[in-house]
Amino acid sequence: MRRTRQRQLTRLRRAVQLAFLLAFFAVLLAARPTPGKPPPTWLGFFVYIDPLILLVTLVASHALVVGLLLALVTSAITLVFGRVFCGWICPLGTLHTLVGKFRWHRLRPLDNKSHWHLGKYVVLLSVVIGSIFGVSWLVLLDPQVLLFRTVTTAIWPLAQGGIEDAATAIYSNDPHLGSWHLTSLSEPIFRAVHDHAIVKSQQSFLGSGLILAVFLAILGLNFLRPRFWCRYICPLGGLLGLLAWRPWLERKVAKSQCNECDLCGMTCPARAVGTGGDEWRHQECLECMKCMEVCPKGAVAFRFPSPRRARIANVPVDLTRRHLLGAGALGVIGAAILRSSPQARGETFNPQLIRPPGARPERDFLSRCTACGLCMKICPTGGLQPTLTEAGIEGLWTPRLVPSLGYCDFECNRCGQVCPTQAIRPLSLDEKKHVTVGLASVDTDRCLAYAYGRDCLVCEEHCPIPEKAIYLAPAEIALPDGSTRIVQQPHVDADYCTGCGICEHVCPFKDRPAIRVTSAGETRHPGNQPLLQTPRRALTPVSLF
Repeated sequence: MRRTRQRQLTRLRRAVQLAFLLAFFAVLLAARPTPGKPPPTWLGFFVYIDPLILLVTLVASHALVVGLLLALVTSAITLVFGRVFCGWICPLGTLHTLVGKFRWHRLRPLDNKSHWHLGKYVVLLSVVIGSIFGVSWLVLLDPQVLLFRTVTTAIWPLAQGGIEDAATAIYSNDPHLGSWHLTSLSEPIFRAVHDHAIVKSQQSFLGSGLILAVFLAILGLNFLRPRFWCRYICPLGGLLGLLAWRPWLERKVAKSQCNECDLCGMTCPARAVGTGGDEWRHQECLECMKCMEVCPKGAVAFRFPSPRRARIANVPVDLTRRHLLGAGALGVIGAAILRSSPQARGETFNPQLIRPPGARPERDFLSRCTACGLCMKICPTGGLQPTLTEAGIEGLWTPRLVPSLGYCDFECNRCGQVCPTQAIRPLSLDEKKHVTVGLASVDTDRCLAYAYGRDCLVCEEHCPIPEKAIYLAPAEIALPDGSTRIVQQPHVDADYCTGCGICEHVCPFKDRPAIRVTSAGETRHPGNQPLLQTPRRALTPVSLF
């Protein structure tokens, strides 16, 4: 009977893990623009249930995002059941488990003298200390953010490119057997994927190779130790471990049946079981119940204790004063390094750092943005790209607009609606249309109308502003034969330009466009205003604070 129950629990855990992993990918595929419909609010579900994002965002930005309160449910579950989130729910944890199955040596003696498991608590404390100074390190360390960004910017574009290339090859070669054509099978599949999963054809992201390499390196650590990231580094695991200091669900070992074979200890992926199988570290246990599954005597069980029976003594987290001081110093020094650059202090502005409309002032933006990639995923033109060095180390992989790859659609405000931490404010469409993210300027050394004396109306024709932020003015130019002609030369009206970037995107010069957008004039920064504001249009005031 007990063995049957163990198998049932194992199947249940695997089913729950698979369900949440599939739900994660379902959320990813659902993050696409639907004409006439706002994006669903549940797209940020896996961010909302993350207590670490709630804690760091609250401390760093001194603001509470209502959606993140869902993380309190995760915290409550942890108080009762222990780190069940890590062992049953976390999609990245599930991938760690799958990769760990390919290890060459699955059973190794347990090193009870190792203190490497304290690493995640040191990292957690450093992250919290850094957030006190307004610095968020979630970009590199939070498991939900890591997985979502990697799948969004690297894995899915690779898969999408493979699907599109395969469908194109089949369509071009048209293989068939008699009257049956392979395209009759491939085209409906491709059309379904195109209509329901693809945002932009042949979409790609800057720096995706580095993002994928970091992710593969994290997964590769499982070949050193099972769930290496979860055991030694993950700050979310450290936070949940502190919350699980005394879970109500306990691990029980029947002394009369246990032969101290240590099989449970050797198979425990979290090093939560001591030698002999009796000692149990509450904070490290992932509640995966593998110890119960592999026990040949059926001596291990997880159950809620009777109110009349004494609970198992807790094994404390053995953090020393040296660990605490080191973590605090790491947090302070890291925050000081990240905030020491002129750009971080607001003394200079990178012209290529064009943030999405609704983005908060840079300091506030970076204290909230997790670089999860949701805004990049849902951008219909593919213009939102992860930063590399444009925003400094602190802003690595946060979103910016790259007009050469895609522009800001005049009729789209989805990036602010899906941002789970409101680093990009959820502006109405009318408010968004009145936000300036940059300013276009004409390079007269390259523009066809200036440098080569040829008419080109592309930028003016595509400008989406009703009043036209680009206007044409006639100019007389001299031709090589000495004659003259009238050419319509484009000019930018700074009172109307919002920096959407469509002019740069459609410019005939693809190597270096003759009209380019920089971050000058962005609404969110009063200090980045090169021109006196004397607008001829009635603007709706937009607060970004």
